[in-house]
Amino acid sequence: MIPEIINIAIADDHKIFRKGVILSLKAYHNIRVILEAENGEELIKGIEIEQPDIVLMDLKMPVKDGIETTKYLNKHFPAVRILILTMFEDERFVGHLMDSGANGYLLKSTEPAEIKQAIMDVMKTGFYLNNFVNRVLIKKNYAKQKFNPNLNSEIVVSDREKEVLSLVCMEYTAHEIAQKMEISPRTVEAIKDRLMERFGVKNSVGLVFFAMKNSLID
Repeated sequence: MIPEIINIAIADDHKIFRKGVILSLKAYHNIRVILEAENGEELIKGIEIEQPDIVLMDLKMPVKDGIETTKYLNKHFPAVRILILTMFEDERFVGHLMDSGANGYLLKSTEPAEIKQAIMDVMKTGFYLNNFVNRVLIKKNYAKQKFNPNLNSEIVVSDREKEVLSLVCMEYTAHEIAQKMEISPRTVEAIKDRLMERFGVKNSVGLVFFAMKNSLID
């Protein structure tokens, strides 16, 4: 469930850009910036005092950069969602950051309306996938898969697994899936983990791509 007020932290060593993002977000009454930082170390110290829902973070920063900070936050503050906001339009950065715990990747040329949409999507589903990120993750996911052709092979999923898979593809959270299926969120996560291990993927995005590629959902 999305809270009435979404608390945001922003980390960027360029003060003018940082202030511009903050100003653009003031147009949305359900979004509040509670923390500013010039680098990852300053951000972490602030989060230890007041934890935001989402961090908007640049990659290239002094003292502690966005890559190091993403890994640290993912390990020590897993409830904090991370949206990368950077000028680096490099597919290698996208894949690495998403693997490291980022929930979305935006370029600094992004319009304020898309930043707002990314914030809402991350709060609702746990991730934000724009066309740029989708393209990178599809290529990355396909490159990882090892496939030995076997015309007699068949991917079998149970009715419960198929229902969970379908709801994941519809971008429902584990809590929402649990409510719809009248099971516990822990059971939902266990089913997702089992499917990810079976399909050889690492996250919900991988599940969606695998399900679509192999026509596992209607």
